[in-house]
Amino acid sequence: MPTAGLFTAAAALAPAAGRRAEAAERVREVDAAVMGEIVRAGFARHFAPAAVGGAAGTFTELVDAVEVIAEECPASSWCASLIASIARMAGGFLPEQGQAEVWASGPDAVLVGSVTPFGTARPAPGGWLVAGRWPYISGVGYSDWALMCGLVESGADGQARLFALPRSAYRIEDTWHSVGMAATGSNTLVLDEVFVPSHLSFDRADLFAGRTVGAWGDFAPVCHRVPLQAVNGLMFAAPAVGAALGMVRTFTAYFIDKVGNAPQLPGTTGVQGVRGSAEQALARSAGEVDAARLLLGRAARLADEGVATSPLDTTRNLRDCALAVDLSVAAVDRLFRQSGTRGQSLSGSMQRLWRDVTAISTHVALQFEPAARGWIDQVLKA
Repeated sequence: MPTAGLFTAAAALAPAAGRRAEAAERVREVDAAVMGEIVRAGFARHFAPAAVGGAAGTFTELVDAVEVIAEECPASSWCASLIASIARMAGGFLPEQGQAEVWASGPDAVLVGSVTPFGTARPAPGGWLVAGRWPYISGVGYSDWALMCGLVESGADGQARLFALPRSAYRIEDTWHSVGMAATGSNTLVLDEVFVPSHLSFDRADLFAGRTVGAWGDFAPVCHRVPLQAVNGLMFAAPAVGAALGMVRTFTAYFIDKVGNAPQLPGTTGVQGVRGSAEQALARSAGEVDAARLLLGRAARLADEGVATSPLDTTRNLRDCALAVDLSVAAVDRLFRQSGTRGQSLSGSMQRLWRDVTAISTHVALQFEPAARGWIDQVLKA
């Protein structure tokens, strides 16, 4: 299915993801059928290069599509978002020979990865010898390739590189047991020392700076030229904001039902007595989620327009993503406190949305204080 219909396809698969979310939590992995629909919807190919059949798509469409799945199942949306994000990195920064190898079977290869250098790399003739253990690799059980980061043991001081590895090169250890985002299957990828040819590697500094490699160079699609800091927060924030939107929708139905079935008890004000603080909580939370969506929408639009490239722009995007998640946490937490015993039912979605949003908010890329400090530093330099 072409990525032009990414949002439509995501909206179509979201209800099934929601129905299977409870079972997915029990097995600690996204449902296999749902993952298949995520790939068919176009998430894997969304940022893949056009030369291999990919869409080289927009951040705006991706954020919207991720949010609509997150309303039903944040874990599924998280994996969809990261599959697209890792493909963007490989599509923009691997040498062309490496891209051809990664997508030799078509544009829907599922890539997972990490830019944190938990591995090590030693230069070898024609490439690198790479080893390491990378925890928290979401969706790794469904991966075809992995893009992992390691520190070079010799040569440039502290140089970090990324290495593309086929599924046959690494093994997976079952280590993911989490109170939130339980169904992401974020297990540990283990790589015993493996040779990686030079065409399957690139310098992490190029990714951070948005220095695209290959024949296209400065003429590469915008999605492949954006500095990582300008868009990294979007990939992690969109599932949280979408989940918060799902919480607002679910609580709204609960609230309408509660008001509609409110008994007229002696000495009470009837419906007004039931509404009480719940209506204030719903109104404030809905407003916060709307604001969070606007923040992500602007960050995505600036990235799509290719203007989010200066240090001031990139730090503002990171600030806004962190703020959007803070707003989402506040909204979800407020509604959960108003949901009573019904909201705590393990068969319902409110407790899962609350746990998942809280878990997402702990990600290092979404902490407001360092994001704010980075933006202020750029303001003072302007």
